[in-house]
Amino acid sequence: MDNETFTQPHGIDDVEIQEWLESLDAVLESSGAEVAAEILERLRAHATVNGIDLPFTANTPYANTIPHRLEPRYPGDQELERRIKSLVRWNALAMVVRANRVEHNIGGHISTFASAATLYEVGQNHFFRGRTADFEGDTVYFQGHAAPGMYARAFLEGRLSAQQLENFRRELKPGGGLSSYPHPWLMPEFWEFPTVSMGLSPLMAIYQARFSRYLEDRGLKPVTDAKVWAFLGDGETDEPESLGAITLASREKLDNLIFVINCNLQRLDGPVRGNGQIIQELESAFRGARWNVIKVFWGSEWDPILDRDTEGLLVKRMGELVDGEYQKLVVESGAYVRQHFFGSDPRLLQLVEPLSDDALRRLRLGGHDPRKVYAAYKSAVDHKGSPTVILARTIKGYGLGEAGEGKNVTHQQKKLNEDELRVFRSRFAVPLNDEDCVEVPFYRPPENSAEIQYLRARREELGGYVPQRSVRSQPLAADHDELFKEFMDGSEGREVSTTMAFVGMLRKMLKDSEIGKLIVPIVPDEARTFGMESLFRTVGIYSSVGQRYEPVDVNTLLYYKEAKDGQILEEGITEAGSMASFIAAGSAYATHGINTIPFFIYYSMFGFQRIADFIWAAADMRTRGFLLGGTAGRTTLSGEGLQHQDGNSHVLALSVPNLRAYDPAFAYEIAVILQDGIRRMYKDGENIFYYITVMNEQYAMPAMPGDVKDGILNGMYKFRASENKKSKLRAQLFGSGAILREALQAQEILETKFGVAADVWSVTSYKQLYVDGNETDRWNRLHPGEKARVPYVTRTLGDAPGVLVAASDYLKTLPNMISKWLPRRLATLGTDGFGRSEGRASLRDFFEVDAKFIALATLHELFVDGKVERSVLDKAITELGIDPEKVNPVIS
Repeated sequence: MDNETFTQPHGIDDVEIQEWLESLDAVLESSGAEVAAEILERLRAHATVNGIDLPFTANTPYANTIPHRLEPRYPGDQELERRIKSLVRWNALAMVVRANRVEHNIGGHISTFASAATLYEVGQNHFFRGRTADFEGDTVYFQGHAAPGMYARAFLEGRLSAQQLENFRRELKPGGGLSSYPHPWLMPEFWEFPTVSMGLSPLMAIYQARFSRYLEDRGLKPVTDAKVWAFLGDGETDEPESLGAITLASREKLDNLIFVINCNLQRLDGPVRGNGQIIQELESAFRGARWNVIKVFWGSEWDPILDRDTEGLLVKRMGELVDGEYQKLVVESGAYVRQHFFGSDPRLLQLVEPLSDDALRRLRLGGHDPRKVYAAYKSAVDHKGSPTVILARTIKGYGLGEAGEGKNVTHQQKKLNEDELRVFRSRFAVPLNDEDCVEVPFYRPPENSAEIQYLRARREELGGYVPQRSVRSQPLAADHDELFKEFMDGSEGREVSTTMAFVGMLRKMLKDSEIGKLIVPIVPDEARTFGMESLFRTVGIYSSVGQRYEPVDVNTLLYYKEAKDGQILEEGITEAGSMASFIAAGSAYATHGINTIPFFIYYSMFGFQRIADFIWAAADMRTRGFLLGGTAGRTTLSGEGLQHQDGNSHVLALSVPNLRAYDPAFAYEIAVILQDGIRRMYKDGENIFYYITVMNEQYAMPAMPGDVKDGILNGMYKFRASENKKSKLRAQLFGSGAILREALQAQEILETKFGVAADVWSVTSYKQLYVDGNETDRWNRLHPGEKARVPYVTRTLGDAPGVLVAASDYLKTLPNMISKWLPRRLATLGTDGFGRSEGRASLRDFFEVDAKFIALATLHELFVDGKVERSVLDKAITELGIDPEKVNPVIS
């Protein structure tokens, strides 16, 4: 890594170097760090002007950012805090060890929390503020693999029982248990954020901090000094999402955001950067992104040694070692440390001559020293103008000794033998005798003990327990019938797309007296694509600094308008970032006590296919709101081709249990779904969210044909019955989204050309039909003595005669999954295969989902049933212009 600071140039002696250093010391003493920094910056600029090529480095020496002379006084009782931390360590270890004794390979993690215990305990005792009636509190993203430590502390706090700890990772046991990692869905009064799909929480934390500023700037909540803390591992930063938005945080000057990166130099299998230095690499990335970087490398025991090093040799040596060497030093003896670390220079050996080998072995790293961690946290919360990252050097498996401290196997460590347990007990002075120790009991001091009293007092002073989740928002009052009424009446012949219809509804919602201010439109640089540019003028695009320039289109009606109180979150080209904003807005009812209603509209192909992990996290977090998959379907987006055409998203949506997915064809269907969703989520408080696909194909929107609201919401209803009541050839055609219009054309073809009377059904949600069918089957299976229930789709089609044909713009498996509840065989048409750059008509012909293929499929089903002769099929193929030898779209 970069150690040029310590390289002596040719022709300059030590005396001259020392004089320059003394001059800088004098400035620091007389004028302070800010003046010294200004002088150095001006010197650098002066050197550049005079042609001196100064090599760029974003790194500082391999040393603590805060020198010990500038450390604040530690405010707590360190001895009591050490005892509390030791008990937390023991109970965290006991939880995992006991669980794996009861059920082999149940899993769990000891080593991550072992390395980070001090990082968390200093926060819990002095920094993490709870949510109260008067203060929203701090938001903390706990590192997922450290969850046992959070459970162990909550046990000492009296929030979790010994039985719950006993049932760690066995949640279905009597008395309840604990989830493996932070899962709000499973522990909705404890965890706030799921963090174990690594890389997601850092990005979510950035957008959470920005959303907090958004709420403040729009006057939806008071301005506070609440912080967003995100704890992550150094190995986790390899995930692209971890560092993917760090420039947003600095650009927005999010000084309410603090990252704490637990740098134990190890990931699951081995070193994070065996041949490099991950901390220096991360410092370079964050400093380059203009974050405030605080490095916490060395504990207090190193301070006198560093003070004796007047030549800077020790810091130079510290910067020379790669991480693989540092990991080796952790597991070796003090004699090895003396020889291989300090032995590189006789002057270094002199620095540690007074120390025994055992003392060298016990030199603490900064991340295990409460004083160093407190100094870093205090500096971070006091810092203004930019986000802060704390790079804390720790040892993975700290305290496990021979059981795994610093070893490559430590991440998988789940069991300790009797000797290892006794060593751990003794190292942290847990009050258990040798016999009790090997049984690994949970230990909690009496309620009136100094430890429990201190722990409770600190959390009371900080506003309550963390983590803790509660729903604090008030439900909406209105039903909003008038708001959506006009969309029930159709477009009166005017051709519009369902996307345009949705934008019209969004525009009305933004003006509503109750929900208007709560609407959060989110777009990833596609507002004009989705016809939302009219909102630029009416509600503006959010910018924390307003608009410092005159836009090039200022003289047009729909110019690009940024404003500090703007309502649209125009996120740029980042579906992941936009989804993180959706999650922040959709969980604000708990985080901030505000019922914000997010509408995130995006190219549907770049939703579930690209950011499905974030959508799953949103589900776990009980997020509420609406995902709008724009230009949806495989054949509605003309010209774009393979990468953009979506035939998958409704199938992928099946995997998310609390997501309601709809593929509406008409404006009134969208209106019904939106109104129902707002009621269910924000009035009734249901923990669901919605995925709605909308298209850019324009056609006249019909009026709602009677009272079909229940059918729309349940998944299907009869849109148009055949007027031919006499024909013996009958069919039921199922269409969805834009393909519903193809079914309507097929209805006409079948009746006029082939004498088939077909009814057309709008299937708004195959997922709802699928869920209902399975729920009904389950109930019947569990209640054999009661009258059997009938699935909705079965009841709805009970009297519908004829063959059944379904066509959608998605994979054939979507309609097929409800076939078991249908009265007869189902023929399905879908868009399996890769997309093409073509117009809509050609695409639908290629994928065999247009009107003529629907008609042919219907006739074929009638032929199979013996209702028509083969000659009818031959005639249809000829008259409809179908090529029987055309390429199969699935494999072409």
